[in-house]
Amino acid sequence: METIDARGLSCPEPVVLTRNALRDKPASLAVLVDDFAPRENVTRFAKHEGYDVEVVETEDGWTLNLTK
Repeated sequence: METIDARGLSCPEPVVLTRNALRDKPASLAVLVDDFAPRENVTRFAKHEGYDVEVVETEDGWTLNLTK
Protein backbone atom coordinates (compact mmCIF):
# COMPACT_ATOMS: atom_id res chain seq x y z
CA MET A 1 0.00 0.00 0.00
CA GLU A 2 1.34 3.41 -0.97
CA THR A 3 1.47 6.04 1.77
CA ILE A 4 1.19 9.79 1.33
CA ASP A 5 2.53 11.93 4.17
CA ALA A 6 0.44 15.10 4.12
CA ARG A 7 1.18 16.06 7.72
CA GLY A 8 1.95 19.74 8.12
CA LEU A 9 0.32 20.65 4.81
CA SER A 10 -2.62 23.03 4.47
CA CYS A 11 -5.58 22.46 2.21
CA PRO A 12 -5.81 21.98 -0.67
CA GLU A 13 -2.36 20.32 -0.78
CA PRO A 14 -3.40 17.03 0.91
CA VAL A 15 -6.33 16.68 -1.50
CA VAL A 16 -4.12 17.45 -4.51
CA LEU A 17 -1.56 14.83 -3.40
CA THR A 18 -4.37 12.31 -2.91
CA ARG A 19 -5.91 13.11 -6.29
CA ASN A 20 -2.56 12.63 -8.01
CA ALA A 21 -2.00 9.28 -6.26
CA LEU A 22 -5.49 8.06 -7.22
CA ARG A 23 -4.96 8.74 -10.93
CA ASP A 24 -3.60 5.20 -11.36
CA LYS A 25 -6.70 3.81 -9.57
CA PRO A 26 -4.85 1.89 -6.81
CA ALA A 27 -6.81 -0.65 -4.76
CA SER A 28 -5.63 1.00 -1.55
CA LEU A 29 -3.83 4.10 -0.33
CA ALA A 30 -2.91 5.48 3.10
CA VAL A 31 -2.90 9.23 3.70
CA LEU A 32 -1.34 10.69 6.86
CA VAL A 33 -2.83 14.00 8.07
CA ASP A 34 -2.49 16.00 11.27
CA ASP A 35 -5.30 18.53 11.05
CA PHE A 36 -9.09 18.24 11.08
CA ALA A 37 -9.70 20.13 7.81
CA PRO A 38 -7.45 17.92 5.63
CA ARG A 39 -8.91 14.85 7.34
CA GLU A 40 -12.42 15.89 6.33
CA ASN A 41 -11.51 17.12 2.85
CA VAL A 42 -9.46 14.06 1.87
CA THR A 43 -12.20 11.79 3.24
CA ARG A 44 -14.88 13.62 1.25
CA PHE A 45 -12.80 13.55 -1.94
CA ALA A 46 -11.93 9.85 -1.61
CA LYS A 47 -15.57 8.90 -1.05
CA HIS A 48 -16.53 10.95 -4.11
CA GLU A 49 -13.98 8.90 -6.08
CA GLY A 50 -15.60 5.65 -4.89
CA TYR A 51 -13.22 4.69 -2.09
CA ASP A 52 -14.14 3.49 1.37
CA VAL A 53 -12.31 5.44 4.07
CA GLU A 54 -11.21 4.10 7.44
CA VAL A 55 -10.02 6.86 9.80
CA VAL A 56 -7.47 5.66 12.36
CA GLU A 57 -6.36 8.07 15.09
CA THR A 58 -2.60 8.12 15.72
CA GLU A 59 -0.32 9.93 18.15
CA ASP A 60 0.30 12.74 15.68
CA GLY A 61 -2.98 12.90 13.74
CA TRP A 62 -4.86 10.38 11.61
CA THR A 63 -4.19 7.73 9.02
CA LEU A 64 -6.84 7.60 6.32
CA ASN A 65 -6.94 4.13 4.79
CA LEU A 66 -8.58 4.32 1.37
CA THR A 67 -9.76 1.07 -0.23
CA LYS A 68 -11.83 0.17 -3.27
